[in-house]
Amino acid sequence: MWNQMLTLHAHVEHRLGTALQRQHGLGLSEYRALELLAGADDGELRMQDLAARLGLNQSSVTRLVSRLNAAGFTYRDLCPEDKRGVYTVITDAGRARHQEARGTYAGTLSTALDEAGQQNALISTLLTTARPLFQ
Repeated sequence: MWNQMLTLHAHVEHRLGTALQRQHGLGLSEYRALELLAGADDGELRMQDLAARLGLNQSSVTRLVSRLNAAGFTYRDLCPEDKRGVYTVITDAGRARHQEARGTYAGTLSTALDEAGQQNALISTLLTTARPLFQ
């Protein structure tokens, strides 16, 4: 069963990444970073908190934030209490891009899960139980 779940995860991640890139010019990690920042107090997170929430190492999140900064979706800000601390802050353009991409993400996720459930009865049962948690 675990292998089936891993296969499902890989399939869904691929579908999400492809849809977001084609329709909004965002990678999946970039979308998820914007999602976290849009939901954060004041639209900002410390870099290490963003890395932890995304499941990325510091080097990877630094590159990701650099791409978001270059696109004008975020900017960096120093922590006022600790000048070594760096925040990533979402911009209005980042909020707009995130809002545009939310429907694509939700629709693609739903479709990919529906397709997986149609192909496997056990996955279907799990998804029926878990689907309310996705919303």
